[in-house]
Amino acid sequence: MNIRFVFAAVAAFGLAACTSVPVRPPLQTVDLAPAALADAQARLAAREASVRALPQLAFNGRVAMSNGRDGGSGRIEWLQTGGDYRVTLSAPVTRQSWQLQGGPQGARIDGLDGGPREGADVGLLLREATGFEIPVAAMAAWAAGVRADVAVSGPAEVAFDAGGRLAQVQQDGWTIDYLEWQPEPAAGAAPALPTRINAQRGSARVRLVVDSWTLGDATGLSSTP
Repeated sequence: MNIRFVFAAVAAFGLAACTSVPVRPPLQTVDLAPAALADAQARLAAREASVRALPQLAFNGRVAMSNGRDGGSGRIEWLQTGGDYRVTLSAPVTRQSWQLQGGPQGARIDGLDGGPREGADVGLLLREATGFEIPVAAMAAWAAGVRADVAVSGPAEVAFDAGGRLAQVQQDGWTIDYLEWQPEPAAGAAPALPTRINAQRGSARVRLVVDSWTLGDATGLSSTP
């Protein structure tokens, strides 16, 4: 199956599915007072420690991508275990799909015409196969509302809304805007996670709507709606 065909096949239906949810603007960033800023930064650091301590995290939802000329969308499932990932993208109408899996040592795409493709650079592999720029190495972290590993993606700048919630991350040339989060949990529960984000670098755009999060390990997962 040609991966470009997957995007083309879902462009009309899949994008409509994503946009059927009311569109919300990004959270408005503000300049917090020193004490409020320190509190927001402390909460972000605690969130990052909590998320990074998880043995696995996974989400499924809808994704729309554009490279400035072409665009498409579909269902996405993402499983992250440390630096390793398994990503499945599927067309809702044809039910065709492709899978990307890999980690720091390289990646492999299955489901393409001519058989699987492998490469040491996942970004280059995806651009050659799809024509889209997808920040795979950082996407799970950004989707979970934390900064990506500085050793992989470089330093990050963050901004908060009036309530001290993370509203934007700028890292590796990407700007990640947070549109919506889960409700704040009770004390001691798993941290609230984003449910809508937009990421952009130049003409490359990725919009993600998370329908459900799963936190835990492979045998005992606990879901967070």
